[in-house]
Amino acid sequence: MGDRVRDWLNQRWTVNLSILLTDLPLNARPAAASALGFDAAELWWTLSGPIPPERALDTLRQAFADAGVRLTGLNFDAGNMAAGDRGLVCRPADAQRFRDNIAVATGFADSLGCRALNALYGNRPPDVPIAEQDELALENLALAAHAAHDIGATLLIEALNAPETPDYGLLSSATAVDVVDKVNAITGLGNAKFLADLYHLARGGEDPAKAIVSYADRIGHVQIADCPGRQFPGTGSLDFAALLGQLDAAGYDGFVGLEYKPLADAPASANFHWLPMDYRRSTL
Repeated sequence: MGDRVRDWLNQRWTVNLSILLTDLPLNARPAAASALGFDAAELWWTLSGPIPPERALDTLRQAFADAGVRLTGLNFDAGNMAAGDRGLVCRPADAQRFRDNIAVATGFADSLGCRALNALYGNRPPDVPIAEQDELALENLALAAHAAHDIGATLLIEALNAPETPDYGLLSSATAVDVVDKVNAITGLGNAKFLADLYHLARGGEDPAKAIVSYADRIGHVQIADCPGRQFPGTGSLDFAALLGQLDAAGYDGFVGLEYKPLADAPASANFHWLPMDYRRSTL
């Protein structure tokens, strides 16, 4: 293995259990991740509603503990993702649902030592003025930032891409970072950060390398999938050795989340063959 390849494989990897290993029940996925060599994982909010039964939270919490896997990132409730929802924070009709979830999500994250919470902005409702949406979003994000701060966590704000989610409120790194800066200005906490999903940036027509140069000081988490196709590295055209090398050079030492689509009709292990077993454990 060449030095350049070895360098970019030596990251703090975390596997997203809401897009990978989904052939298994949610509570079985931490153990499956551990069996594949991972000791860190992240999740979208895939539990039932903003305030799920405490028993469901306890069961999932125990699944992580039993597997010896750390939860490193958690999305706040983002609505019905399967039906096309992509967050709640800018949507007046969903404001109370988001606020109801804040304490539940931060409490669950804290119980598992998770220190990064992602608040998806939401698809813009066509019947609400954009200025009203953005004002509400800042109110909601400020509440989330304070709750995250109370557990020593970062609030992440993410850009998606226009070809796949044209109605989403933040469709470029610049728009997402602008919201990050506004939230930090409102709260004075400085714990809002940019979630740099390199797939979404590339799929949306941006050069991820330029986004890293522009916003390295605001990046709080990184997620990857190759582009096009949103599958594992090596299936598309992104140069991850160069991109992750840029992040290293800029001083980024956080986790890199594997948030890509699994291969159809293939064993789970096939989705990780690109990453040698010796490199899958994070440097916790």
